[in-house]
Amino acid sequence: MSTTQAPRTRRFDEQRWLLDVAIATVGVEWDQPRLAYTQAPCGAEAAPDFRTVGAQVKRMADIGPAFEAAAALREAKARQAEAEGHLETAREHYFVAALLWGSAQWPHHENNEPNLRYNERKNACYQAWAQRAPHHVERVEIPFGSVTLPAYFHLPATGNGPFPTAIKISGMDGMKELSVSQYGDKFLERGMAVLAVDGPGQGECCLRDIHTTATNWEEAGRAMVDWLVARPEVDAGRLAVTGQSFGSFWATQVAGAEPRIRACAVAAVCHEPGCHTLFNVASPTFKMRYMYMTGYTDEAEFDRFAQTLTPLPSAERIRCPYLVLAGEEDQLSPIEHTYRLVERIQAPKLMVIYQGDRHSIGGSPSAYRGPAPASLLADWVRDCLDGKPFPSERWYVQNSGQVVKSPLE
Repeated sequence: MSTTQAPRTRRFDEQRWLLDVAIATVGVEWDQPRLAYTQAPCGAEAAPDFRTVGAQVKRMADIGPAFEAAAALREAKARQAEAEGHLETAREHYFVAALLWGSAQWPHHENNEPNLRYNERKNACYQAWAQRAPHHVERVEIPFGSVTLPAYFHLPATGNGPFPTAIKISGMDGMKELSVSQYGDKFLERGMAVLAVDGPGQGECCLRDIHTTATNWEEAGRAMVDWLVARPEVDAGRLAVTGQSFGSFWATQVAGAEPRIRACAVAAVCHEPGCHTLFNVASPTFKMRYMYMTGYTDEAEFDRFAQTLTPLPSAERIRCPYLVLAGEEDQLSPIEHTYRLVERIQAPKLMVIYQGDRHSIGGSPSAYRGPAPASLLADWVRDCLDGKPFPSERWYVQNSGQVVKSPLE
């Protein structure tokens, strides 16, 4: 299947006017906090770029052009700083430009000219940053059957290795460039290397017609681990996988298929078999996006495919420690499906539920008064890779910040 033709869905066609009303009313973050999570790896200095984009977007058609304008301005600033010999300033501009170019790609659900052009600029800017980054960053290609998966391999700025290493998987709207912060990254600062990947259906893979299927992330995970264990910088006995949003589904598949993974940590979960809520209740853009990622253009065919999506068989095969961070009121994957998945895991496990929070953890008092999700996840992964034991527990983080703990069977 090719992604040269955009998918069509009934809800998207019928509700397009409602999407524009929602965006005009509540802004570009009507479906999830995309400005916040894209700015986060850039740092606070990028806030004006994202505020400007948010102010300019009044309808869905504005999203690509607004991000393109912000990206072009940042890239121009990078070139100017480079010409003036201010290489540290240039790299900061290049990093922000790369994520802005990547964000401009999001509304495009086909391999059209803007999508290809934005991707070219994203790659050029990110690699310009990588050449000047404060730590080692290497563009790599992971062999995957007859094709390769694009990735970036990051090493901590200090230490000689071999390093404990995490495969980081972003969500269905994500890209590998989001996985590592340009400064103060949670994993690099804890002495862990990172393989940030675009797996099947993600980011650049769609432009290569490498689509996601119901199970091919299992094969992709094996390929990633094979690549890592061949690298001298990597401690092959201390490998982890993490997943954010729909990456929680894929990371669970990787951990279930690959016994060399020693820890799996997921957050902002997508665990509902069949993904009915995500595809048929939430914003219709989610279904459009996943159809693009799978290469389907016919909605009825996609609906039949969606019924085959389930992380439960993978959960039953997991033998490494498993961490899940989830919002109690997740609007994309009802929390009962995560409870069901965790029950299937026959390994040490920690389930952390934030009271009142939604899919993108961080919007409720529980997330800022209680354990900070990103730090908790990074600390847990490092502890697991260092062999520290922990009891299987459920933590309920209340809005007061108090953590109520109970045992998990």
